[in-house]
Amino acid sequence: MIIPVRCFSCGHVIGHLWERYSNGIKDGRDAGEMLAEVGLERYCCRRMFVSHVELIDDIAPYSVTRKE
Repeated sequence: MIIPVRCFSCGHVIGHLWERYSNGIKDGRDAGEMLAEVGLERYCCRRMFVSHVELIDDIAPYSVTRKE
């Protein structure tokens, strides 16, 4: 869905780094290189970014209330 604000394991704030990381990946840069560039050194925080699947665009159409 949406990237969590904090790492589930260590509690480090990571939510503000997602957009910069995501844009770099879309530009074709290496994931490891981008993780280092945004400042994620801990493997638990890196896991949050590498394993994240962006589903908000797929789920959003179903959140609208229906008019009957």
